[in-house]
Amino acid sequence: MTTAWTAAYSPDDGGLDDRVPFLARLETEDRSALLSLGRELTFTPRMVLIHQHEPSSHVLFLVNGWTKVTASAANGYEALLALRGPGDVVGESAALTGRPRSATVTALEAVRAVAVEHERFRGFLGDRPAVSFALLGLTADRTRAADRRRLEFASMSVRERFAVLLLDLARMHGRRTAEGVELCVPLSKQELAGSVGASREMVQRLLRELRDKEAVATGRRTLLILRPDILRRIAAAGPAAGVPSPPRPREQ
Repeated sequence: MTTAWTAAYSPDDGGLDDRVPFLARLETEDRSALLSLGRELTFTPRMVLIHQHEPSSHVLFLVNGWTKVTASAANGYEALLALRGPGDVVGESAALTGRPRSATVTALEAVRAVAVEHERFRGFLGDRPAVSFALLGLTADRTRAADRRRLEFASMSVRERFAVLLLDLARMHGRRTAEGVELCVPLSKQELAGSVGASREMVQRLLRELRDKEAVATGRRTLLILRPDILRRIAAAGPAAGVPSPPRPREQ
């Protein structure tokens, strides 16, 4: 099976982090054996792969396409927890604990995945310790990244957190255009708000401020970053300061 993520992600001497997906952490033989246990499924954009609170029967390994992971509170507040793409695993927590799904996973574009039943997945982990350790490492990396982000956000205002979020999305999911950096993942204002612990109304105000500064341009579920340097200043040169600036227009 030829996939883009096998080349896009490779461990270096500095070790792995939470952005290196599960399948890329496995030896070729283990990866092929694991995927051979399941059946291939396809999902269209906006289709739900996994529903929060539902019983769990299988684990999904994403082969192509990006998804969003969201969770809703009892009062209806919805938060964007993560974006998962090629090589990632989703639904593994419920498979290992036997608890209902803790989040909803929705396709952002056409997605191809392999579904492996819980019993087969757990049996495979028992037979192949290296795969178990890879999954444990992924869980630890994701937890460490979440803890680091919570610590960073605790010292920031909502405005600063929102700037950092936009810069992160631009770096990981941005496409360079003549005008700026276009975010390739369609996210709602509520999902953006949930990512920074704010209300939808606050995100609307922040986007309006950024439009007034000509830092961003927005449309229906589209966002174009025109001046990442402005976002960097707002974020106080935060962890996402590596986004390249788009070409500036030449003076006439």
